[in-house]
Amino acid sequence: MDILVLSDSHGDLASMERAVEQTAPRMIFHLGDCWRDAERLQTRYPAIPLCQVPGNCDCRPGEPTERLLCLEDKRILLCHGHTYGVKQSLLSAGYAAQEQDLDLFLFGHTHRPLLDLRGKTLFLNPGSIGRGAVPTYAVVTLSGGKLDGRICLLDG
Repeated sequence: MDILVLSDSHGDLASMERAVEQTAPRMIFHLGDCWRDAERLQTRYPAIPLCQVPGNCDCRPGEPTERLLCLEDKRILLCHGHTYGVKQSLLSAGYAAQEQDLDLFLFGHTHRPLLDLRGKTLFLNPGSIGRGAVPTYAVVTLSGGKLDGRICLLDG
């Protein structure tokens, strides 16, 4: 199963749509900044399940800042990253990953893509689909009990 991971869209629905078309995902995760973009994307692709968390630019006090999912026996945390101070370091994120026995820690906020395996936990930041010279996103693949991730540049 391929999962499209988006973050920091900041109003760029067209880039998000291109990422969906390029990847044909079975599921979409949006890691915040801009909540409404994810809602619009869900309207465009209602057959693809979408899970999202708010970012620091989203005014969603009633929504949880993170979500823990279990997919194919893998523990996956979705967050924007600002509550873990990811612009400074991944120290707090690393502690959380250890405490929650995570297989995958997904975050955004920095607008910089990152793919880093630390112990058993894969830390993945898709970068920004809506800002920067070259928009980026990530694809997480779950297959046969294995988890893998890759950073992708938006074509065209």
